[in-house]
Amino acid sequence: MIATAAANELRTTPPTGRRQRAMREKEKRIFEAASTLFDQRDFQHVVTQEISERADVAVGTLFRYAASKGELLLMVYNEHLREAVAAGERASTGIDDPADAVVALVAPILVESSKHAQNAAAYQRELLFGSPEEKYRIEGLALVEGLEARIAERLVAAASPAPGASGTGPGPAVEVPDAVGQDASRAARSVFAVLHLLLAQASTGVHPSRDASVELDAQVRQIVRGFLATVAPAPTP
Repeated sequence: MIATAAANELRTTPPTGRRQRAMREKEKRIFEAASTLFDQRDFQHVVTQEISERADVAVGTLFRYAASKGELLLMVYNEHLREAVAAGERASTGIDDPADAVVALVAPILVESSKHAQNAAAYQRELLFGSPEEKYRIEGLALVEGLEARIAERLVAAASPAPGASGTGPGPAVEVPDAVGQDASRAARSVFAVLHLLLAQASTGVHPSRDASVELDAQVRQIVRGFLATVAPAPTP
């Protein structure tokens, strides 16, 4: 489904010339070939030559679109992450409780990643340690940054609720101290750090008896409680 949606997006982008159309067609074929092979096998068992043959492009041409096999994985799994983030946004809409809302935001990422845990762990590795110049690593990190920003927004809203505000969307603008926004951003990064470790759990063998979804729920709630405790107003004497 991810490959089809991404390919349709590539197909419907207005071309600006014959050369650009040819480039986008090659990019679409490369994406579809890489997506199919990464769905079928673990990252280490996919060979770049196979992707180029399946996409009907030369290996040298393929590397003009993605500089490494790791970047090909990033190209494909960025779309998985994008879809999961969108699903989390939909699931969290209308939820007032901040812990429930944050769990709803991130849970679809864990669910999506469980479909191919080894490749999801490889994707996380490429996001963390890939080349800083790689186009698809930059794109993936931007998706993570956007997710963290959404989490921070929900935490700030919970710490400084406007009259009549709810989980259905942004309420009236309220003034939020800088320290609260900074703490919310730190908490959001902590949430993603927990998610990252749980995504890697299947490939590392750490805590094999612990259910990742249960751990995600418990640890996210712990982070949210800790954040709200630090920003709670002091009791009036």
